[in-house]
Amino acid sequence: MGNVVARSIHRSISCLLEGSENDGRQVIEDEIRVNQMQIELDDFVATLMARNQPVARDMRLLISVLKINSDLERMGDLAVNIAQRSLTLLHESVPETVHLIRKMAEVSEEMVRLSLDAFVQKNASLAFELLKNDDEVDRLRDAIYVEVTDAMHRDSANIHIGLGLMSVARNLERIADHATNIAEDVIFVVHGADVRHHRETGAET
Repeated sequence: MGNVVARSIHRSISCLLEGSENDGRQVIEDEIRVNQMQIELDDFVATLMARNQPVARDMRLLISVLKINSDLERMGDLAVNIAQRSLTLLHESVPETVHLIRKMAEVSEEMVRLSLDAFVQKNASLAFELLKNDDEVDRLRDAIYVEVTDAMHRDSANIHIGLGLMSVARNLERIADHATNIAEDVIFVVHGADVRHHRETGAET
């Protein structure tokens, strides 16, 4: 499921930056698959809980799987949002701001990859490292908003594409937020520590 979602995110950005209509359409088609996997995984975890009555770390793992499952499904929805917006911009003249979109996409995609690697490896150190990237995503989002707003003020013809790019940036920011959620869940599984509001905490239990 993580692989499908990661590909959807990449394809949604490819639709915008490379003008790949096929990639945009594929993201929309894959949403059905992601939604189905979410249902199957929820059912599987519920069955495991009922049959095995897990405790301690096993219970933390299953709780986190349910949360990560939800985060991945939401990432898939956000990729669809980007793809749909990108399809409307296929024939627009892309402004210089696009270099910031590219950079933001690269950071966000890397966060998704690291979050999935951290989960598979049960690597809390990798998860903690990922958390540091969230500020960079926010910085890039703010920079995009400033540049796009200035462009729209200079020329009203830029409003359509400007609003589209702001929407893409907003969705990328949310994808990064969900990657952060996954990293926090990994830390919870490994250390039993809830770092959502105090990320410096992560002592072993």
